[in-house]
Amino acid sequence: MPTTDRKPLLLDFEKPLAELANRIDQIRQLAAENGVDVSGEIRKLETRAMQLREEIFSNLSPSQRLQVARHPRRPSTLDYIQSISDEWMELHGDRCGGDDPALVGGVGRLGGQPVVMLGHQKGRDTKDNVARNFGMASPGGYRKALRLMEHAHKFGMPIITFIDTPGAWAGIEAEHQGQGEAIAYNLREMFCFDVPIICTVIGEGGSGGALGIGVGDRLMMFEHAVYTVATPEACAAILWKDAGKSPQAAVALKITSHDLKNLGIIDEILPEPIGGAHSDPLEAARTLKQSLLDNLDDLNRLTSQERRQLRYEKFRKIGVFTESVH
Repeated sequence: MPTTDRKPLLLDFEKPLAELANRIDQIRQLAAENGVDVSGEIRKLETRAMQLREEIFSNLSPSQRLQVARHPRRPSTLDYIQSISDEWMELHGDRCGGDDPALVGGVGRLGGQPVVMLGHQKGRDTKDNVARNFGMASPGGYRKALRLMEHAHKFGMPIITFIDTPGAWAGIEAEHQGQGEAIAYNLREMFCFDVPIICTVIGEGGSGGALGIGVGDRLMMFEHAVYTVATPEACAAILWKDAGKSPQAAVALKITSHDLKNLGIIDEILPEPIGGAHSDPLEAARTLKQSLLDNLDDLNRLTSQERRQLRYEKFRKIGVFTESVH
């Protein structure tokens, strides 16, 4: 898991927290230099800092949640896999000539049960992001994911997916290699698998790139993650020819976990540590692991036919609406 002992990367709305933290450090330093006991004042300021953090992160706008979901130190797929699995072995290649680093996967054990885990993988810095194509998978990545899921289906292993991508790679080469077909094929096949499938949006879930590994019996989402048909910037550019209106688009798109839970698209919201998952990655991993184990326990009680039927019904309900007649 990423560590939290490095200097944090501040988001705009976190600046008041940084200013208060600096003030506390200055008081500590002055007190130490002058031999003055200010422990009472320090405790008051630390309590205020905690209250302020809670206030800020409990009232984030959709565009601010998007910033949290994109935080460069937010735990990634590999971070979570390494933290929650008892054993883990990454498998490579789509058996068609490629091995996309933007989508990773392999076999492991979760709570002692053999599982296949896979997901999008962003980089931790610019160099790593370029190597991982910023988590935007190619057709080969989705074919690798399908190969691993077919392996799970064959050997009766539950499938765990982690969604974190701004979208599938949209380059010309990706189109030449059949990007749309690869994603569509995954959608169809995931509806047919006999084994339990649990999908979790851990950061940014964008467009068909997210859907390519997003068909499951359970769809969970971290509290500050986002899930959307298009990025707010792209939506604003299309609708208003102005990417600067992305905050307005983020509200209209209903991208937050609470909006999507109310719409019946996701099944469960996973609470994050105050300050976001990147502020305490191990706590976020513990929350994720417990939820995965609980859901697996429920799904394992069903027959494969029952799971397929419920999976079908779950997605048939998405997009249902009621018109009022005046």
